[in-house]
Amino acid sequence: MNIVDLRNEKNILSVVKEKLQRHGNKLNEVEKLVENIIIDVKENKDKALLRMMKDFDKVEVESLKVDKEDIKKAYENVDKDFLEVLKESKDNIEKYHKNQKYSHFDMDEGRKRLTQKVTPIERVGLYIPGGKSPYPSTVLMNAVPAKVAGVKEIALITPPNKEGKVNENILAAAYLCGVDEIYLSGGAGAIAALAYGTETIKPVYKICGPGNLFVAEAKRKVYGDVDIDMLAGPSEVLVIADEKSDPKFVAADLLSQAEHDENAACILVTTSEDLAGKVKEEVNNQLKELSKVDIATKSVENYGIIFVVDNIDEAFEVSNEIAPEHLELSLEEPFDYIDKVQNAGTVFMGEYTPEPVGDYFAGSNHTIPTSGKAKFYSPLSTYDFLKRTSIVYYSKEELTKQKDKIIKFANKEGLTAHAKAIERRFE
Repeated sequence: MNIVDLRNEKNILSVVKEKLQRHGNKLNEVEKLVENIIIDVKENKDKALLRMMKDFDKVEVESLKVDKEDIKKAYENVDKDFLEVLKESKDNIEKYHKNQKYSHFDMDEGRKRLTQKVTPIERVGLYIPGGKSPYPSTVLMNAVPAKVAGVKEIALITPPNKEGKVNENILAAAYLCGVDEIYLSGGAGAIAALAYGTETIKPVYKICGPGNLFVAEAKRKVYGDVDIDMLAGPSEVLVIADEKSDPKFVAADLLSQAEHDENAACILVTTSEDLAGKVKEEVNNQLKELSKVDIATKSVENYGIIFVVDNIDEAFEVSNEIAPEHLELSLEEPFDYIDKVQNAGTVFMGEYTPEPVGDYFAGSNHTIPTSGKAKFYSPLSTYDFLKRTSIVYYSKEELTKQKDKIIKFANKEGLTAHAKAIERRFE
């Protein structure tokens, strides 16, 4: 990891931006490929998806839809200890997300009435990464808030493994959450199928779930025809630490993100030069113990960085500019600093709340904005599966009272038909 000393810099944020700039973006190339895939799925539907699985995943399947008996069987056969963990994690997620409901309200003033009606989206699609890296936790994080919101139909789509099957842990999690349908397909083709439908897959109104660059680009392209949760990039963690922080803990937490992806970012911001050196040494030592050492090493080499700052206020200034997906406050009294956090997806408080607590078990959602989008986006929530409808009622008496004001407003905007719609009622 590179150590960057910001203590003598006049404009620390410009240095931070320069150091974190990503290079070698192949977005233009990806955009064209994804566009062609979407067109293919629109035109050829099931045939396109089956062909893509044969070409890209090297598997052939008879049907895109997973049989309900296979889903139930996976649930019954899954490791019992792990099933108990899944159940408790689901309960925690459910409890947290039940607190996230928009409220109906009714402003009834007799002659006029304004109401907000809240209804769940009827049908949503969940994209769950599969293949080499199946994530049952992502099933819970997407399906549970959808269920809490009251979504009627949940369709899940995921890439097959080498045998042309879905990982049994994903199936078990889906069964536990009451997912209605499961389909085999991955990448941009799966997103297109959810958005526009095929002979087998009924289209949805909203698509949620993480994926690679192709998935993100496909979600960007279908947005507007359907809703999406967010456009997520590579995972990232930022740890704010001082001289009292344990370098072993900090290094372990940085590596917990590095193993996700070669492009994942692991960032330490510290007031202690001594801690910076110790964490760098610990990262190098702990890397050797990881099962995904190659991926984590590339992540650390490409996007691992330690910023040394003058004081804790500067640490939060840097963090708020980066707006990290995961922010860890590895500080003795973390709640004393929470008001300094302006931009972060999820904040993990203290040395015994490492980021994996939120990934798997605490109950908060692990689908979180990345790439600085925490400045204006929020983590996935129950709110994402609800929509609000405005209801307006005016009695004749109320319209009589207010008509001249409305007519004047319409005429000022040059919309005479709007004005006439009021006037006709009083001719």
